[in-house]
This record gives sequence, structure tokens and C-alpha cells, in this order.
Amino acid sequence: MNQAFLDYYRCPERFANFTPTAKRSADSGFFLFGKDVLCYGSNSAAFPAAAVRPNMYDALANVALGGASLQLPFDPTEITDNLRRERYLRNSHNGSAKISVEQALSGAYRVLRPALPFGLRRHLQKLYLRGRQEQRFPRWPVDRTVEDIVERLFVLALKAHAVDRIPFIWFWPEGAPSCAILTHDVETLRGRNFCSRLMDLDDSAGIKSSFQIVPEQRYSIPPSFLDSLRKRGFEINVHDINHDGRLFADQTVFLRRAEAINRYAKEFDAIGFRSGGLYRNPEWLDALEFSYDMSIPNVAHHPPLLHR
Repeated sequence: MNQAFLDYYRCPERFANFTPTAKRSADSGFFLFGKDVLCYGSNSAAFPAAAVRPNMYDALANVALGGASLQLPFDPTEITDNLRRERYLRNSHNGSAKISVEQALSGAYRVLRPALPFGLRRHLQKLYLRGRQEQRFPRWPVDRTVEDIVERLFVLALKAHAVDRIPFIWFWPEGAPSCAILTHDVETLRGRNFCSRLMDLDDSAGIKSSFQIVPEQRYSIPPSFLDSLRKRGFEINVHDINHDGRLFADQTVFLRRAEAINRYAKEFDAIGFRSGGLYRNPEWLDALEFSYDMSIPNVAHHPPLLHR
């Protein structure tokens, strides 16, 4: 129960003394952890909701302080894993019919996209994103659901230990309040040929970015091209395998492609991965041998339904 909190804050273990109030139900669904903090998973006090709706059960009412222990009706590690791996997917919209329609539309757009004029693509994207700011979950443009959960736990841990601060390892070096990451998806021959100019632009701003390289079909990748990125201090990542939008369409095909992707990771000396179009199935990503993945955003995210 304590691991997600400890991984997030890197604080002394004694401050993450969470225990269950009772055995949790087998059913997973949505519930609250305070007025504005949403959870997805099981709990021991009430049946969770199948979809996000008004008047959901609030688990905060069943949190108990027992000495330095915090008794919870849910497992924070399970809840945060469910959110990060998008296990809420089937319950976050209105049934399988909508899933199949959206998947069909997404597939059609993916096929037609290369032939569509840029202006038309932008117009279709605006239509698709219309009303997204009113969506309660995931939040647009930035979803902080996991952060909200661990921050609420932090406040409760302060109360349980009767302290006003908890020592933890700060998130960024030298006390910086935040960080920014700059990446370039190199999806065409024209893009590959522009990389030298992009490096010049990045260097002019004092930024070292990462370049996501598509290993197959899109363009040739001579060793001299990869060497030019490395010698100038830029990072190389693997971007899908051929960017056809089918990486996660079938598990057998995915596992076969994953073997090739892992070979390219060693060849490119790459430790990061990003899928084409951010299509994804988080439960399969363990087959990829990378230090980190960039296929699951919480900023300006696409609805996860379109990524299975």
C-alpha cells in the first residue's frame, strides 16, 4: 500500500504507514478521495461507480487516524497503477458501442491523414477536441489525478504524525520548481534531413533535445546520421517501428515487433521509446527494453480509447 507514495516523494518510510480498514471488494470503479480527487479501483466501504458521475462515494469519510498509522479503505498503489496504466478505459465512456465507433473513426483518419491537407487536418482536430475542457476525467489539457491523490495522502500523513513538514527528495535538481522536455519526432525523409537545422535551433536556445527516430520504412538511417546527433550531445530514442498505427492492434504482432524494436534500441544506443501517434496498450509495454516510455501523456493527452 505504501510503495506509490514512497516512489513519488522518496521520504522516510515511517511517514508512509498506511494500513487497510477492511478487505476490499473485487469490483473496480470510480470513487472520490475528497471533493475533487478521483480514484479508480476497489475499496472496502462502498461499491465503486461504473462511470464518472455526480454523488459518487467519497473514501475520505472512511479514512481513520490511528496513532502514526493512516487507515485507508483503498490501496493507494493499486489506485495509482490503475490510473497510470489506464485500466479505467472500459468504464470511462459509454459502453463498447462507442468504443468501436471511435476506434473505426480513428483508424479511418489514420489511413487518410497522409493525403489530407494540413488545414483540413487542423480543422478536424479542432472539431474532435471541442468541449474537451468540460470533460471531468481525464482533465484537459493537464491531468493531475495521480498527483492529487499523493498530495492528499501527504496532507493526511502530516496529520497522522502531528508534524508540519516531511523531509523528502525534491523532484528536480538544485531546487528547480519544474522542468521542460523538448522532443522531435522524425517521421519523414524531409524531417530527417532537417535534423541538423533543428540541432542548430536547439543549441541557439541552450537546449539539448531528444530525436525520436522511426527505424523502418520511412527513411534510411545511416550510421553517420546517428553519430551526428550523438556528437552534438542530443539524445536518440526509438519511435515506434514504422509508424503505421498498428503497433498495438494485435498482441502477437506487437510481441514480434517488440523484439525488433529492442534490437534497434541497442543499435541506436537508445534508452527511451515513444509509439507512433501515442497509440498504446500500457499492459504490453513491459515487453520493451527501455528505461522510460513517452507514449502516455498527462499534458494535452488524447483520449485513451483511441490508443488500443
